[in-house]
Amino acid sequence: MIELDSVTKTYQMGEVAVQALRGVSCHIEKGEMVAIMGPSGCGKSTLMHIMGCLDTPTSGKYFLDGDEVSKLSDSQLARVRNKKIGFVFQTFNLIPRISALANVELPLLYGNVSNGRQRAREALERVGMGHRAAHMPNQLSGGEQQRVAIARALVNNPSIILADEPTGNLDSRASLEIITILERLNREDGITIVVVTHEAEIAARAKRIISLRDGQIIDDRLVPSQQEAGT
Repeated sequence: MIELDSVTKTYQMGEVAVQALRGVSCHIEKGEMVAIMGPSGCGKSTLMHIMGCLDTPTSGKYFLDGDEVSKLSDSQLARVRNKKIGFVFQTFNLIPRISALANVELPLLYGNVSNGRQRAREALERVGMGHRAAHMPNQLSGGEQQRVAIARALVNNPSIILADEPTGNLDSRASLEIITILERLNREDGITIVVVTHEAEIAARAKRIISLRDGQIIDDRLVPSQQEAGT
């Protein structure tokens, strides 16, 4: 489903070239739940931006569902994002002046979806926030805002959800609730989940952990299931 082949990304900072990714190659199968870990500045967010078609590689190739998307135009990348990918960010990225329901419905407005309001309500129900649909973001806790953000990611029925530090601004209880929702979406709906995190406890809830350092993959391992861990 997701395949990166020798991907590099270099940013020009004035006269200095900063190499964020240095020949990253990996393959993520449909239905996997993968955590990407590493210290600040290791290239985690850059890798997620490329996976999410928010950015393109400097060199190398990126294939999504067998199609090379690394050379697409901005408008083509936008169509791929809207059709296949949902995003969840650390800072929620909700619009403060509109309701939870309107925030969730927003992606559908760009596609002129006729039943957008109903689909937004259903997405909120899936994350346990149907009863808070009319509330404004500032009336919600951090964990509730992140649930709304997940509902917004779900509303287009994506095959992939990319979550960049989704628990970074939350306390331990809310973090557990959020990762549990992502686990359920992976297990019950078959959505491929990729989580960027610096928290080992969150990464351990994935099925596989990819570790980055200095723009390179230094480890890629499966996480033992709870049953195996207890034997």
